[in-house]
Amino acid sequence: MIAKILTNLYRFLFLVLIQVVVLNHIQWSGFVNPYVYILFILLLPLETPGWLLLLLGFVTGLVIDMFGNTEGMHAAATVFVAFARPGILRLIAPRDGYESETRLGPQTMGFKWFLAYVSIMTVLHHLVYYYIEVFRFSEFFITFAKAIVNSAISVVLIIVGQYLFGRALKRNERSLG
Repeated sequence: MIAKILTNLYRFLFLVLIQVVVLNHIQWSGFVNPYVYILFILLLPLETPGWLLLLLGFVTGLVIDMFGNTEGMHAAATVFVAFARPGILRLIAPRDGYESETRLGPQTMGFKWFLAYVSIMTVLHHLVYYYIEVFRFSEFFITFAKAIVNSAISVVLIIVGQYLFGRALKRNERSLG
């Protein structure tokens, strides 16, 4: 139990640090800004209660908002992703369902499943975030394109990050527990 908490705390700190220090300063012509911090919510254990998911989503988004001066937009989008997570997990569940203590990662769930999961959740996050950012439908298609392009880049970074850092976190989890 303590090992799970520490692993998730390390993951939270690492993802927030990467997002705030590196990725928030990457903007190609004001159109592309990848958001990988949502991986924290996506990789939480399956047994995480709904109220805790929503609370952690709010706190995660709020921390990113404080560093990015975005006035609650990340908090709203991340809470939405935390709310949608159980339904999406039921929607893409394996035929036999999930076993208890299952880690949600490409190493355990398979690449195709993980890609589908991360893609759906990232697109949902980015759609909510970018439509809150513009807060009007007059630029519907431009905002939609921006959300899809940023989602694709974020998914690529998340997948690459999982393969680069996923094993290190797994070793760290085994050494703690």
